[in-house]
Amino acid sequence: MDIKIDELGPQYLLEVNDPKIKMKGFLVIDNLAFGPGKGGIRMTPNVTLEEVSRLARAMTLKNALVGLPFGGAKAGIVWPGGSDDLKKQFVQSFAKAIKPLAPQKYIAGPDVNTGEKEMSWFVEATGIWKSATGKPANLCSPKNKSQEKKCGLPHELGSTGFGVAQAAKTALEMASINIKNATVAIHGFGNVGSFTYQFLTEMGAKVVLIADKSGVIFSENGFANKIMEKMIQEKKEVCHCSGDIKKLSDNDFWKIPVDVLIPASVTDVINQSNQGQIKAKVIVEAANIPMKEDIEHLLFQRGILIVPDIVANAGGVISSYAEYRGYQPKRMFDIVEKKIKQIVETVLKESLKSGENPRHIALRLAKKRVLEKMRNN
Repeated sequence: MDIKIDELGPQYLLEVNDPKIKMKGFLVIDNLAFGPGKGGIRMTPNVTLEEVSRLARAMTLKNALVGLPFGGAKAGIVWPGGSDDLKKQFVQSFAKAIKPLAPQKYIAGPDVNTGEKEMSWFVEATGIWKSATGKPANLCSPKNKSQEKKCGLPHELGSTGFGVAQAAKTALEMASINIKNATVAIHGFGNVGSFTYQFLTEMGAKVVLIADKSGVIFSENGFANKIMEKMIQEKKEVCHCSGDIKKLSDNDFWKIPVDVLIPASVTDVINQSNQGQIKAKVIVEAANIPMKEDIEHLLFQRGILIVPDIVANAGGVISSYAEYRGYQPKRMFDIVEKKIKQIVETVLKESLKSGENPRHIALRLAKKRVLEKMRNN
């Protein structure tokens, strides 16, 4: 088991098994210096304790960077696939097993293959409204005379994609590229990728290349908004897209020159096999750990301006904080815009001035904040 242990953590490593339904899950609470560990639950066939541990550390650093009163954590459930009934059993079995830690030490949230539906199942199983964020908007806290009713802020509102779009806009400004008609490629078209598309298009950027597990579509002049809106609404894969488009191979995706490349799919999607083909000026990491650090550093050395994941995709956890506090959607979006813009500017200004990799700057700043908090607690 290759789990890195250092002065920050992890503080808790937990494996959960339910032999009756063959559910296996993991929870890693990396660091609690700033508050309860916050991080989503991913459900994939191959999730491991090591992967969850890497992601939990990213949450520790991300929360410290954007100044949230949360520690870092992450959960994973080995999900081979199946009916909604079985999925609900898996989520609720896991929720009941870790209930003693929620919400004082762990607050769940959406991640790969989990969304507002799964968060409602989680809360139903724990019986604690604050044990998860990213809940449906109609799932509200019990009425309390002393305070206003609080309701869910589902990630389906697009908070992570909105933050990625704000990060891209800020990075383009710092690279002296006008966002109007800046060309964009998005790899991954689920919740984060599709909302990033919508918000960037509203800002005037031209998304020309989109990939998901069904294939790759390319349109030199950008995609027809009505067709894309219908596709997003119906949650269709990009292979169903019509209009003036070309369908390309998976490998060709990386070869098209663009101003901004947004990996929004899976861990390590940029790797040794494709990094040499990338011709982007800016990379904004919407997915968690879309490449290993050595690959990222090679791209940075080639002159590509990179907004690391712990900065770029923090919109989701900022939204989680807004939900935890009981804020309305408008206030949530305002906070996401302000915090993302602030941290992107801080990290990239230092990078452009010193020539240092933005990830190194972000990690150093976040680690410094966590260690200071640990000393003062």
